[in-house]
Amino acid sequence: MRIMIVGAGQVGHHLCEKLSVEGQEVVLIDRDEKKLRKLERDLNILPVHGSAASARVLEEAGIRNTELFIAVTDSDEVNLIACILSKQYNVASRIARVRNEDFYLSGEAHTEKTLGIDLLISPDIAMADEIMTLSQLSDAFAVADFAEGQVELLGYEVFKRNPMVGITLHKMQAMQRQSNFLIVAINRDGNTIIPRGDDKIEPGDRIYLVARKKDIAEVESHFHFTSKAPKKVFIIGGGTIGYMVAKRMEKQKISVSLVEEDPKRCEFLTGQLEHSVVLNCDGLEAHDLLEEGIDQADLVISVTESDTTNILSSLLSKHHGARKCITKINRPDFIPLLGKLGIDVALSPRLVAANMILRFVRGGGKIVSVATLLGSDAEVMEIQVSDSAKFQDIPLKSLKFPRNAVLGAISRKGKVIIPSGETKLKEGDNLVVFFAKDAISSVEAFFG
Repeated sequence: MRIMIVGAGQVGHHLCEKLSVEGQEVVLIDRDEKKLRKLERDLNILPVHGSAASARVLEEAGIRNTELFIAVTDSDEVNLIACILSKQYNVASRIARVRNEDFYLSGEAHTEKTLGIDLLISPDIAMADEIMTLSQLSDAFAVADFAEGQVELLGYEVFKRNPMVGITLHKMQAMQRQSNFLIVAINRDGNTIIPRGDDKIEPGDRIYLVARKKDIAEVESHFHFTSKAPKKVFIIGGGTIGYMVAKRMEKQKISVSLVEEDPKRCEFLTGQLEHSVVLNCDGLEAHDLLEEGIDQADLVISVTESDTTNILSSLLSKHHGARKCITKINRPDFIPLLGKLGIDVALSPRLVAANMILRFVRGGGKIVSVATLLGSDAEVMEIQVSDSAKFQDIPLKSLKFPRNAVLGAISRKGKVIIPSGETKLKEGDNLVVFFAKDAISSVEAFFG
């Protein structure tokens, strides 16, 4: 498929990296020639220098043969104009990243009809969605839904005293009364391992497991995790993300303290929020925050515009006793480093937005949905089995499943199966497959 991406920033870079590795024909347009040349050296892409708000530049880039158009520059206007221009060339799908909230007030249907854009991405709304999902399970650092919400992919950090440390996956499975979870990946020292039965969990590992939603409490008990929804939350930063999260948490009857340094913004927040406590102070002022009870917080969410403030406020909160922190980071290169500092969850608005786009791009045909895990070089894909002949009456243990990939769950006629080696696939099954980035081509080829 020929994909044209406008914008060589962090979102565009991430998309180019993911899509070019899969063998897609990727064209990248940007006005910064230096960025283009660097990406051309690192990735298999076709760079085009110029503004995508120009029909001439689009034609030079081959817009007439493009199937998917993605505009993700830092300018809402350029993104929208480029998408509108692409309409006259019969591009099948158009995606635009837009920050201005006014574009979302009329709803998606109105936007699609007026602008002809298939997917409108707001980094702030995407971040708020991600934060709300992660806030519900306090011990998990990653959560993703599959099989229409029946299957959860969960990420947990395993500490030294956890009784599962040193136990092989085979023995761990044997300890269950029934198979209700499967460890599909281990992130160890920055490397992703697709585990086999004789692999053991080590202290400091970040494990990813798949479980039925109804079994999460039992699975957490098995691993001595104790997740619960937060009751007391501090939000550092009263910008768009902080405001949206506070609004949603109010509806869930969560006690929210929102910290904002700008007095005028505080006036706005006080007028818009019904039950949240708005604090006009610096997010790094330990004395003021301790007086308000940040040491008793179940969750601290740092979402200012400054990476430094977000990191330091999270570390300060954890030091004084806050149970969990979610930290916004504009520079995604730092995400793998922050876990070692004690930060529980680091989120990049740019990567969250890029992952939403990837889910849309791959969400057609046999591929139902995709989740790219932040801070990891792995993905999870939900794939529908359409050709049963290839798998007819063959147990999983006898199939030559792609290396560096593992089948985590099967959704069959509304029921969820956590597979074993004896499980057999059937036509119409939805499979949740976890794989390292170098295995995506093998996984797609395996399922035809």
